[in-house]
Amino acid sequence: MNVIVVLVGVFFAGMGVFALAAPAALARPFRIVVEHPESRSEIRAVYGGFGVATAAALGLALISPGLHDGILTAVGCALAGMALGRVVSRVLDRPTAFYPIWFYALVEIVAAGLLATVVLTRASAT
Repeated sequence: MNVIVVLVGVFFAGMGVFALAAPAALARPFRIVVEHPESRSEIRAVYGGFGVATAAALGLALISPGLHDGILTAVGCALAGMALGRVVSRVLDRPTAFYPIWFYALVEIVAAGLLATVVLTRASAT
């Protein structure tokens, strides 16, 4: 089960580092124009800082059994909320191609489900 936590952590770390290093490149698939310092700051904060912090929290979950389930539940809820936001946007906005919106919604749903599975499996084992 730790493999799941590591994989989700690597995803967040990769997203975070990429956003910190190249905010415009991260936002480009979503057609977000990142040409001002304020725009780059927002991408770096929300995708970069949040991604790195989430990866760190998942790492902490691996080494701190008392925090494990709480961290996984919080990260899973955040991922599910992100996916929900994408679904709401697709209902309210015009349809788009599968990539990037539906692709990332699928990634978020799968990752949230996997983290929930880890937590529920541990709960049923006790």
